[in-house]
Amino acid sequence: MHTTLISVDGLRRLMDAGAPLALFDCSFDLFDAAAGRRQYGEAHIPGARHADLVQLLSQKGDGPRSSGGRHPLPTREAFARRMAGLGLDAGTQVVVYDRQGANYCGRLWWMLQWCGHAAVAVLDGGLPAWQAHGQPVERAPAPPPPRPGSFALAPALAATVDAATLRGLLGSPRLPIIDARAPARFRGETEPLDPVAGHIPGALNRPFGDNLTPEGCFKSPGQLRAEFSALLGPRDPQQAIHHCGSGVSAVPNVLAMAIAGWGITRLFPGSWSEWCATPEAVFAHG
Repeated sequence: MHTTLISVDGLRRLMDAGAPLALFDCSFDLFDAAAGRRQYGEAHIPGARHADLVQLLSQKGDGPRSSGGRHPLPTREAFARRMAGLGLDAGTQVVVYDRQGANYCGRLWWMLQWCGHAAVAVLDGGLPAWQAHGQPVERAPAPPPPRPGSFALAPALAATVDAATLRGLLGSPRLPIIDARAPARFRGETEPLDPVAGHIPGALNRPFGDNLTPEGCFKSPGQLRAEFSALLGPRDPQQAIHHCGSGVSAVPNVLAMAIAGWGITRLFPGSWSEWCATPEAVFAHG
């Protein structure tokens, strides 16, 4: 069972063996919501379905939700029904990928862990690595709707923190709050998406792309452990709380810490977009 990363060779072996497998292409663009669907149509791994950040991996409209922010989580129950409707069975190995450095596919990896499905892995290097290894792609439209699967909730393997809880934890000397946004957004020099610039007081900045090699694959477990240890100092890594703008690009940091051996640390899914809209929130700059 693959629970964090899978290599191109590892995925190829699963496909050649005919193992139960569900593939999801999570390509997306925050500034062009239709781009991911177009990219999927241009090239995707054979058999993959498109998993759209807004349509599938967030709660639209006024339905029940599990977080705030720009990309609120649906309830676990609603998301489990969505995945069963896509044909996912309880025992199936899931592999997720994108073209954006695991920025979007990490969301599906984390949500399935949150629903208790351990057998989900990110394709290391995404579609670019798949193509660089000479593997085939297809340009066919999405496959027809599958038969409903047996996917159902199990005890959560990933935990969340809400804004109220996080406010109560501010100032804890050993608590790491890790912000995955770009440095200029973290410092409050620019804010292209949310109404307030800045960061949560006491947060540390680890842009999600820092987890990747120049080739777009995750760094080794040892290198990730050394880099996070240097960032955190005396803080307890297993108490880490991750956030970003809307709970999406924080997940590569969650995944990187899991690869480094610290397990799946906590996510503040509403992230800065929820924090800066909370009347009681406090802000920092610089």
